Amino acid sequence: MKRRFLILFFSVFGVVALFCQSNIRVNNYWDNTYYINPASIHDQYNGEISMAARNQWVNFPGSPSTFFAHGSIFLSDFHTQVGIRAMADKIGYTNTYDVDFSYAYALTLNPTWNLNMGLTINYQGLNYDLSQVNLSNGDDPSAYEHFKFESNFNSNLGVELNNKYWKIGLAGQNIFSLFYSFSELFNNTNFLYASYKPYSRNFFSVGGGMCLIQYGNMMQAELNFNGFFKMTPENNAFQLGLFYRTWHEVGALFGIDLTNAFRLSYSYDYNAGAIRRNSIGTHELILTYKIKGEPKCVNCWY
Repeated sequence: MKRRFLILFFSVFGVVALFCQSNIRVNNYWDNTYYINPASIHDQYNGEISMAARNQWVNFPGSPSTFFAHGSIFLSDFHTQVGIRAMADKIGYTNTYDVDFSYAYALTLNPTWNLNMGLTINYQGLNYDLSQVNLSNGDDPSAYEHFKFESNFNSNLGVELNNKYWKIGLAGQNIFSLFYSFSELFNNTNFLYASYKPYSRNFFSVGGGMCLIQYGNMMQAELNFNGFFKMTPENNAFQLGLFYRTWHEVGALFGIDLTNAFRLSYSYDYNAGAIRRNSIGTHELILTYKIKGEPKCVNCWY
């Protein structure tokens, strides 16, 4: 019995260790790089609120389900943005949480370019859904000693150089995980990206981006291309896009302006690797509300 418990114990923590090696993020962060970089500032309007739901590897047993929410306010007189982002992720019978508070400052380099700098303080947690844990010696209280709630603090840092069309960013997530053993619930992850989004009065225009992602000893690269369609010269009515992510992941992006303030984004990606035998892909939805006004923004183009 003891041997069976040890096998289960090391299996559980093997899954948790594997989980902690991956980075939890949304696919469609190109529309809102604040999801990966605290230095991303929405200076075109007063603030933004969004919610996202991601169901990964549908039909795969114990596959991840993730929920995000964020809110940010741009204080144009101070060239400053403050925000909060929350994430809850469930994989198997493990649940992880991350709540971070961000501060970012926009430095005007010239009339065309800004350099944004941002940081967060994160509170992170890990617990287990014991109703889904079935131990052979479950009557023994000591069998559950290793399934206790854990928590720690962490931090993200980032910079982003941007103008009307371009965003070039560098972000480091979970910086404390590099130096302190008590902050290892989430692995350090680093992003280097560049994206181009056209703002023209043409009915159709094309944009895209590239992102390099490093977490642990693993590297990923992602490419995306988007077509933007306008029903009027003032607004991007909807977008269609494609992306490829190493290894063996391809996907489609879709976005539409429901109103002048609300935007709905959807993405689907398919893993062409071995997991395809048990999964029909990953679905993701993001609903965004833009708080518009008359901010004295430092990088306006209207």
